[in-house]
Amino acid sequence: MDPLRFLSEDQVRALEQEFGSPLYVYDQKLLEEAAREVLAFPNPFGLTARYAMKALPTAAIIQTLVEAGLHIDASSGFEAERALAAGVPAEKIQITAQELPEDLESLVRKGVLFNACSLHQLGVFGERFAGSALSVRINPGLGSGHNNRTNVGGTSSSFGIWHEHLGTVLDVVDTFDLKLTGMHTHIGSGGDPEVWKRCARLSLGIAERLPAVERLSLGGGFKVGRMPGEVSANLKEIGEAVRVDVEEFADKHGRKLHLEIEPGTFLVANAGAIIAQVIDVVDTGEEGHSFVKLNTGMTELMRPALYGAQHPIHIVAREPGGEQPVGDYLVAGHCCESGDILTPEPGNPEGLAPRSLARPRIDDLAVVEGAGAYASGLAGKNYNSFPEAAEVMVTRDGGFRLIRRRQSLDQMLANEVR
Repeated sequence: MDPLRFLSEDQVRALEQEFGSPLYVYDQKLLEEAAREVLAFPNPFGLTARYAMKALPTAAIIQTLVEAGLHIDASSGFEAERALAAGVPAEKIQITAQELPEDLESLVRKGVLFNACSLHQLGVFGERFAGSALSVRINPGLGSGHNNRTNVGGTSSSFGIWHEHLGTVLDVVDTFDLKLTGMHTHIGSGGDPEVWKRCARLSLGIAERLPAVERLSLGGGFKVGRMPGEVSANLKEIGEAVRVDVEEFADKHGRKLHLEIEPGTFLVANAGAIIAQVIDVVDTGEEGHSFVKLNTGMTELMRPALYGAQHPIHIVAREPGGEQPVGDYLVAGHCCESGDILTPEPGNPEGLAPRSLARPRIDDLAVVEGAGAYASGLAGKNYNSFPEAAEVMVTRDGGFRLIRRRQSLDQMLANEVR
């Protein structure tokens, strides 16, 4: 069986013993290593790397990555407020949101940057902040997500201002004397440098028509290999592929564009795991399946149910001992929901794909890896009235630090009016 990524079996047992389960666990060393790799992205004229905090918005994670040198991309006004509450300086936060924040004035006055994602947003910003600087998100007409649920560019995506509306953008900018200093595109580009190069060329072609733009954001979407054999994006290779076109743009137009990238998944995915308990083992007969039921599921990890996403799963015996025999099992979550399956077919949330696992016994432990991104931040919170799980950081020295307490039933009910 493949080894655990960053935890030992003894650590798994110790963490569950001290903090209970289900439990999110993150590794500080891996977070900082990923930050260094992102900040080394090749760039001819400067780089700002923004952490897309929607991937994992817990304060301790934000603080770790900002201390490592990253800025923040917030997907709502609430996320921006959350980043401010975590101690992030306002000037290091940019809002790129589908919905205009209710407290936009307050945030902009504090120094938070704004990225207009529609003509409506651009017009509202102009009316309220005439003469101010901002950036715009442009849909360049191309998308490359692995399915329509993860595609953030092209005709099937509502994200950004459609590239054919640039004339209207410039009209609004002129009307309100806005300073359009930044341009943002994001199409979900994966790990192929050639795809990134095509994306960069598209983006540069649009930036050519926006003469005041000084910052070009290529977004995120860097492929992360969670499962054995999957390869993560090589940021150095991608950056080198993009560098040539940025330099050629500077030679041709006299503008040395400052690059921005905004990874989320790349920074945190493989630095996180969920520790759970085996609560039952059942089967559906000789022609059916053997199921391992865990005390986690879509309440902590929605990606398998949403996308047919794949996550490594390991069984850890409650007591250390010899090798356990291996069998094929489907892994089910604890929700009363037929879709709460942690082992769907790849890319097909309605299919089933048994995994080869050490034979589990009730009360054994399980570790679901690759659960740093879009797990805690994208979960079926309180479904079936299960409380939010606790979160723990494994520190540089190997210690355990609680960074979010387990929710109580009273906290779950606090906002109900009786």
